[in-house]
Amino acid sequence: MITLLDYGAGNVRSVINAVEKLGQSVRIVETAADIDAAEKLIFPGVGAFGSMMEILEAKGFVAPLRRYLAADRPFLGICLGFQALFEGSDEAQGVEGLGVLPGKVIHFDTARMEATLAVPHMGWNGVRTRQASALFNGLTGAEKFYFVHSYHVTADREDDVLTITDYGYPFVSGAQRGRIIGTQFHPEKSGAPGLQLLANFIAEDTPTVRLPE
Repeated sequence: MITLLDYGAGNVRSVINAVEKLGQSVRIVETAADIDAAEKLIFPGVGAFGSMMEILEAKGFVAPLRRYLAADRPFLGICLGFQALFEGSDEAQGVEGLGVLPGKVIHFDTARMEATLAVPHMGWNGVRTRQASALFNGLTGAEKFYFVHSYHVTADREDDVLTITDYGYPFVSGAQRGRIIGTQFHPEKSGAPGLQLLANFIAEDTPTVRLPE
């Protein structure tokens, strides 16, 4: 059973479909108790950082989320659900994130980018790994994943960085600390490589793999 946190700001159907394709059932979080009871929690997010945190707070989900993450239980944050792990975002000044990982979220610095590169960063792009992870089992490192975002993470701790992606300049596209994982890209929209990544998150005792950097 996979528990999915849908805070109501976007379509999570593609995530549900991907998880069910892997033979798993999905439970949607309705109460704080559902977060406490989760065996594995996926938090896909789209929309704006400030609205996301406001809705999570209004639903009473922030405290149980922090409790779940502090216990190092299996968690996969996708896109905005990844950004929520950090302390805050330039998109919503003064709004606190979950603060589990030190760092913040900033807008792409267009002054550092070629004029031909548009923001939002939208489409397929690769990743360069920075640490070993069971998430990479069955992958080669040459895969492309689907991105759509205007803001990206800056992580204070290098040890938390899982992947780097180049778009005008290198940015953090994934993080992992223990069993807490986040990806800026959308595994559920990334074809076979994304499905493999989700399967690795779901599986028990998946071997840890270090891909070529």
